[in-house]
Amino acid sequence: MKALVLSGGAGTRLRPITHTSAKQLVPVANKPVLFYGLEAIRDAGITDVGIIVGDTRAEIEAAVGDGSALGIRATYIPQEAPLGLAHCVLIARDFLGDDDFVMYLGDNFIIGGITDLVEEFARCGADAQILLTKVDNPQQFGIAELDGEGRVVRLVEKPTNPKSDLALVGVYMFRPPIHEAVRAIKPSARGELEITDAIQWLVDHGYDVRSHFVSGYWKDTGRLEDMLECNRKVLEGIEPACHGRLDAESRIIGRVVIEEGAVIERSTVRGPAIIGRGTRIVDSYVGPFTSIYHDCLLERTEIEHSIILESTKIVGVSRIEDSLIGKEVEVSLSSTLPKAHRLMLGDHSKVSLAF
Repeated sequence: MKALVLSGGAGTRLRPITHTSAKQLVPVANKPVLFYGLEAIRDAGITDVGIIVGDTRAEIEAAVGDGSALGIRATYIPQEAPLGLAHCVLIARDFLGDDDFVMYLGDNFIIGGITDLVEEFARCGADAQILLTKVDNPQQFGIAELDGEGRVVRLVEKPTNPKSDLALVGVYMFRPPIHEAVRAIKPSARGELEITDAIQWLVDHGYDVRSHFVSGYWKDTGRLEDMLECNRKVLEGIEPACHGRLDAESRIIGRVVIEEGAVIERSTVRGPAIIGRGTRIVDSYVGPFTSIYHDCLLERTEIEHSIILESTKIVGVSRIEDSLIGKEVEVSLSSTLPKAHRLMLGDHSKVSLAF
């Protein structure tokens, strides 16, 4: 069995972070979201992985390499434009051959892995299997309608009047008939080859399409709120460890990971939290559910329930919370007159100022 991992999306809902970074590489608990999926695939016994890449190809390849560090063999498959999930299957035909495969959206986050799904698919003999979860807002998802035996009878993309609350999670199992399906369908109104249309084609042509329900936690990490929630979920389960340096005036409270080369000086870190390698925390407070990536500096700052990317410097800021701050960012107080907020923000930025 092989895996096809989709890592070519633009990540418009996480802009401006994704103007310069791949959304799949935004870290959750100091590990890129993509790596959680690749590790889940490896843990399910699948090591031959094709990765669909787009404009952020260089960044994805630099992070994953040949895949050996993650226990997989990575093959990169370029997609010239985001033309749909079914288009990804179409262009991966040579890599996939006639092997069964799992298709995994690289920005999806699943606690509990996919081993049960892969094992069930191997046993059941279905031609395709989709992963489902109940949602409160089915109008925003691809929705599945099932018969009494759990077989899929209809798929609808973002229905106005949904007949089900069962949303498709971004993990799919396929056998070779899917290749005929993706060749047979036409682009949707938004100009993409939809995987829901390809699966519906399988259903309409008598193929056995079954469902599997998410047993653990799942989240599409496309928005700030989703990233922070995933970060919180992972941090709740970390084991405390200190591989950096902590001075006598600092306090660590609760479950905190301090990575190699990190320095904590005259500061308090209240977990769950993780401080990345080479990061310095000076005269500051780091509160629960905070992940600070590598080579950052926090000085005279309070921060809580936030994700900070690499090489960012925050100095003299009284309070930050519920935030995602990109890499190589500088945030500081202005000492010049007139006193005012001075901002340089990219497109699609969001700022909330406290007075």
